[in-house]
Amino acid sequence: MITSKFIRTCSIWRALEVVGDTSVLLILEASWIGARRFDEYRTRTGLLQTLLSDRLKRLVAADVLVKTPYSTAPPRFEYRLTPKGLDLYWPALMMLRWERRWSPPAGKLQLRLRHRTCGHVFEPVPTCLKCGDEISARDVDWTEGPGVGWMAARYSRRRQHRHAAVSASSLMVDVAQITGDRWASLVLRSIFTGLRRFDEIHRDTAMATNILSERLSWLTAQGVIRAHDLGGRRSEYRLTEKGIDYYPILLMLLQWGDKYYVSPEGPPLLLRHKADGHDLEPAVTCSCCSQPVEAHDVTFEVIEADAPRAVEAAD
Repeated sequence: MITSKFIRTCSIWRALEVVGDTSVLLILEASWIGARRFDEYRTRTGLLQTLLSDRLKRLVAADVLVKTPYSTAPPRFEYRLTPKGLDLYWPALMMLRWERRWSPPAGKLQLRLRHRTCGHVFEPVPTCLKCGDEISARDVDWTEGPGVGWMAARYSRRRQHRHAAVSASSLMVDVAQITGDRWASLVLRSIFTGLRRFDEIHRDTAMATNILSERLSWLTAQGVIRAHDLGGRRSEYRLTEKGIDYYPILLMLLQWGDKYYVSPEGPPLLLRHKADGHDLEPAVTCSCCSQPVEAHDVTFEVIEADAPRAVEAAD
């Protein structure tokens, strides 16, 4: 059954319509590290054949992947990232950064990144190109933009399953559970914009109250948010340091959504940075040379995981 209400437009929401699914994120990750053919995606992701086929079709329909023949007898196809798919590189790097900081590395695939521009092994850094400083959620403010309006919030009431077995040859075992659960990411979006009480988050996301309660409990258990007692049976939800460090992921998804799904009037959200309030110009830069990094400027070394591991996957 589908429910539909109207909420304020949001480029993060629109981006999550495409990538807010754990299976999709695992497929995109496999693409970054060289998967092209169906069997390669199955090996890398551990997804069931029917689920993998469905998600590949969705990504092709969204113009994130393109399906091209590599054999005619018999017919065989491979999947490659389109320019739109390649523009998800910065969100992917921010997810990798968060995973490295907050998820134990034991038993997982590891990746060593090298920047061709400077020749050094590097870590990706969320940076404002306007001032050159690393971006923190604490230093960013926002106002409504020219594209603000209303959009339908459509949710399926079918319960999501979070315990599908996925191969541990993954870079994003834990962060994919959050970004891949669109509801959880939208709860975090609300809290980042200053909406901390249950009723405020409920109005902002338009999700069912039982689903909201479950996501708030789950995010609390993950150590991303915490409940703060205001007294008089009132409480609010605040971000932990782990939660605050999730902000660059949402920021890069917002930028991608602004590029591909913004209305003709302009973005629905305008971001300001630092006390002087200059326009935020987000980018992912190299920790060594401070220059923006692009997929074609980066080489990597894959360090394989030893054994499979179960992660939560959105159905």
